[in-house]
Amino acid sequence: MKTFFAILLIITGSLSSAQTAFVADPQAVPKQPTPTLAIGSKAPDFSLPAADGKYYSLKDFASAKVLVIIFTCTHCPTAQAYEDRIKAIVTDYRSKGVSVVAISPNSPISLLFEELGYTDLNDDYENMAIRAKDKGFNFPYLYDGDTEATSIKYGPVATPHAFVFDSQRILKYNGRLDGIEKPGQANAEDLRAAIDATLAGKEVATPTTKTFGCSVKWAWNTEYKAKNEKNWESRPVNLEELDTDGIKKLVSNDSDKLRLINVWATWCGPCILEYPDFLELQRMYGARDFEFVSLSADKTDKKDKALKFLQSKHSGVKNYIFKEDDTYKLIEALDPKWNGALPYTLLVEPGGKIIYSLQGSIESQKLKKLIVEHPKIGRYF
Repeated sequence: MKTFFAILLIITGSLSSAQTAFVADPQAVPKQPTPTLAIGSKAPDFSLPAADGKYYSLKDFASAKVLVIIFTCTHCPTAQAYEDRIKAIVTDYRSKGVSVVAISPNSPISLLFEELGYTDLNDDYENMAIRAKDKGFNFPYLYDGDTEATSIKYGPVATPHAFVFDSQRILKYNGRLDGIEKPGQANAEDLRAAIDATLAGKEVATPTTKTFGCSVKWAWNTEYKAKNEKNWESRPVNLEELDTDGIKKLVSNDSDKLRLINVWATWCGPCILEYPDFLELQRMYGARDFEFVSLSADKTDKKDKALKFLQSKHSGVKNYIFKEDDTYKLIEALDPKWNGALPYTLLVEPGGKIIYSLQGSIESQKLKKLIVEHPKIGRYF
């Protein structure tokens, strides 16, 4: 994947063939204090790769009258809620000599699947590039997830967390952008006031504010991740039989959740290879209005083999196997538009409306985006 990403950067012109592509390598980091940089402190220098393939340091912003550094990330709902406000700050203040740079402080090592319920992307470097492109970021978006060395020096508490420096790179403000998370109801008033005061050579009226958002994912916070994996793997795995009427009821979806149904079989190679992707979707969105259901097309005399596979993948979800001998009844009951080839996947709204169907292997990233942008789910609180 990393090699492919490097090639992609070269092809798209984001990185010349003469340069060496950055390859992320998140490291274990010893636990240590992370005090927030105090007002009046000098900005610590950094050299970090951005989503555009370039490296940035303080000297790249030397001409800026004011430098705004915002620690944010890709997965957090609060961070996503402020993306457009950050873009507006860049647009409104660029002509006034203000530069804005964002840094993702999170280590992918400590991020849980269960923390990704409001996103289609995690905080990997590759995923940062996708989000920057999707949202049309007009500011550099830097990655500090390998060692978090820069983030440790600045001490952000949550994402997003803004730091405002004057022309001498002395910290004048650190804290929130504004006090209302929901998009459309605020315009980064606290951050704008701090920038305006700093541009005017005045002291910021409230130089420090509290921040609200997702906590920084420090690399040493892995204990809960191990417990979480153990809890997931300890879930019971069962395989229930369904007849034609049961299949019809499954698709009619009388629940209040989006229901993702994957039809697979132990003899289907692509089914076996992609199956963990479906469990990842359940772990990401399962705490919200979403559920993944697996449906085995194996014959019932192979039920033990199907169950053994599900157990090996820790498939602690609703697992079914079609109990009747006539496979064509399964096809017609599930979706008359399906011609019967495996794998087959459906996404069904409450009430039975099919909003996604695919014969063949899924494109996991596209499916995640479809799910999170559905009105039943969404990216914000």
